[in-house]
Amino acid sequence: MDHVRRSAETPTALHPSESSGGDSHELATASVEESVELAVVTRAGVVESRHIGSAVVVGPDGQVLESIGAPQRLMFPRSTLKPFQAIASLRSGALISPEAVALACGSHVGSRKHQELAASVLEAEGLDESAMKCPTAWPARTQDLRIHLEAGKTETRLAFNCSGKHAAFLAASRTNGWRLATYLERSHPLQQVIMDVITEYCGEEPTVVGVDGCGAPAPALSLTGLARGFSTLAASTSRRDAEVHAFTVNQAMLDYPWAVHGQGEANTLVLEELGLTAKLGAEGVLVVAAPDGTAVAVKVLDGSSRATNLVALSLLAARGVIELDALGPVLRKIVKPITGGASGEQVGSIRLAPALLDRL
Repeated sequence: MDHVRRSAETPTALHPSESSGGDSHELATASVEESVELAVVTRAGVVESRHIGSAVVVGPDGQVLESIGAPQRLMFPRSTLKPFQAIASLRSGALISPEAVALACGSHVGSRKHQELAASVLEAEGLDESAMKCPTAWPARTQDLRIHLEAGKTETRLAFNCSGKHAAFLAASRTNGWRLATYLERSHPLQQVIMDVITEYCGEEPTVVGVDGCGAPAPALSLTGLARGFSTLAASTSRRDAEVHAFTVNQAMLDYPWAVHGQGEANTLVLEELGLTAKLGAEGVLVVAAPDGTAVAVKVLDGSSRATNLVALSLLAARGVIELDALGPVLRKIVKPITGGASGEQVGSIRLAPALLDRL
């Protein structure tokens, strides 16, 4: 496919004997020694915590502009793959609204609005939440949980952060007459299409596939491949040779940012205030891409997401993709200060690590 770039690089994983955990049967992500200090947390001017990991920036042509740590190592992108899973659902004939497409790409907070949108996709197919194979959950935010409880509701699959993706999976399976009960199995036709889409866009064929928290297959890729996939996705709104489904997915995320995460949440703020395609993943993964195709992918080694937005957005700003005047207000909303006492007085901060600042 002309609209998709393939990487000449092959993702690598540490040999089992090199794994810091010493588990001979497991492949491993980048080691501590290969990784770089990305950010530090200070309290009273003293460094209290350090976030280490890897990051990569690719240009519109997919070439690596900045490589930090070991972005060529295998890692699990987790929910950052949802836009590609949404492309696969659309390719497979899922007939859902652009708003529902954005929800399919999201790791949402489970608000009533999110739940109602997921339920509407199922209802259009003559289904209800019992058809979904994801876990049940409570709304993630206190205010949404209060509304949920006041309505007399219990844990529900609709509130699970992946409910939009699962609803889209079911819509695609329903259209094709594929078995609904097995839609998460790797051998299912829809999951085969998903693997094809990931391979095409990221330029890497997954050789290691685990199981995600929602039960869906979780392929491993390199950070570099992931960034290249988002480069193509984000540029789809301006490239005449882009796949229509990629255009639909990217534009839906930009048009309905609330569905991707939640009002006031990090991904939503980056989408609506900076116009950048942003998607978080569990275990400290984040990808952010600009409309011109410049993209950054970050993985924090210990799985913390506290510093991912600061690192990713700073790397894009260093490339001139984001105006500093626009970046500051967004970072103040996303990167929470270190506070102390009942008054919430700021007593520390999260900052880019000196080693990363030197590279910028």
